[in-house]
Amino acid sequence: MTTPIRGVLPNKLRYIIVPQKDSLTATVAVLVTAGSKYETKDINGLSHFLEHMCFKGTKKRPRPIDIASELDGMGARYNAFTGHEYTSYYAKVRSTLFLEALDVVSDLYLHPTFNKEDIEIERGVIIEEINMYEDNYPRKVEELFFELVYGDQPAGWSIAGTKENVRRLSREDFISYREKNYLPESTIVVIAGNVNVKRAEKELKKHFSLLEGGQKMEKKKVLELQKKSAERVYVKEFKQAHFMLGVRAFGAKDERRFALEVLSEVLGGGMSSRLFKKVRDELGAAYYIYSNTDLFSDHGLFTVSAGVDNKKVDIVVKAILAEMKLLKQKLVSRAELEKAKEHLIGGIFLNAETSDSLGYFYGGQEIMGMPLSSPDALAKKIKSVTAKEIREVARTVFQNNHLNLALIGPFKNRSFLDILKI
Repeated sequence: MTTPIRGVLPNKLRYIIVPQKDSLTATVAVLVTAGSKYETKDINGLSHFLEHMCFKGTKKRPRPIDIASELDGMGARYNAFTGHEYTSYYAKVRSTLFLEALDVVSDLYLHPTFNKEDIEIERGVIIEEINMYEDNYPRKVEELFFELVYGDQPAGWSIAGTKENVRRLSREDFISYREKNYLPESTIVVIAGNVNVKRAEKELKKHFSLLEGGQKMEKKKVLELQKKSAERVYVKEFKQAHFMLGVRAFGAKDERRFALEVLSEVLGGGMSSRLFKKVRDELGAAYYIYSNTDLFSDHGLFTVSAGVDNKKVDIVVKAILAEMKLLKQKLVSRAELEKAKEHLIGGIFLNAETSDSLGYFYGGQEIMGMPLSSPDALAKKIKSVTAKEIREVARTVFQNNHLNLALIGPFKNRSFLDILKI
């Protein structure tokens, strides 16, 4: 697999070019350390709102239709997303059009105009997006889980923000926030696919060299305050309950992450995982159930998510906790360990086949301040994980005083704290 080319411009903007000579496509992506954790409560949701506004017009392409029509005319797949720690803009095109895609993506990132009329229109769009998330219960329960675990601090706030904030944010707020966050030292440009490396370097330098630096807004360190198990029950009358059960873990740079990821594969990483077999195949209690590691720059979570029959919530939660307890007590067998490792490694390599996935594979590492590791290097780390390391990390993170349950369902005046025990 091709080695990525990493460079830094004089203004401290970083770039990564990942050549894929056999690829039919190319992806241009810009990542910036500006997410909901960089917000204060009165501007919560601004990172996400700003992301929307970058598609609404630039000096060169003054109308939203100008941007959309040009990208559609390339046959591009394009979008943007905002997370807790960074925002990203991207376009994926057939490889012969990567320079045209770079021109558009760089323009909307560098030169948004924040037209007041467009801001007013987009308020309604984002409020409807928030309404949509309210009715998307697997997503809604994740938001409730973060609120439960982190409370009233940026890590616990909604990325989309509140409707009140969305209605109130002004053009001046966008300009001020952008000046403090969309800086060259906070920005990474990734180009991946079948591209001419020298041409790609020349063009990205032309577009991004003039981006001016400034004083970066700092994000507050996440406070870990939990001393006992906790729950959040969101009462909703329907037949299926959705829940997220989880514990605090550690940050993305912690070397124990490889053991935790393999543990996650064993517990709920596929159709042959312990939880899938127990909860779906044996109990017939859920359609979806899976475990996940969500590791950030200075904190992390290990969670299990499921949608289950209302009448079987207790039995499913108890089954999950029993499997967690078992991982603390007994070593994973050699056969199960190897299967979990291969499933995890296979996912990494399958994802690395496409230009967009490979670009974000390296861009994600860079934005988190980690050294760039190839799929082969990560596979080596995963293969080295032992059964004892899995048991040790289970004993570290599966603690009664760190258990959290967020639940949506028809459970008025009902608590589940009595069963939150490992």
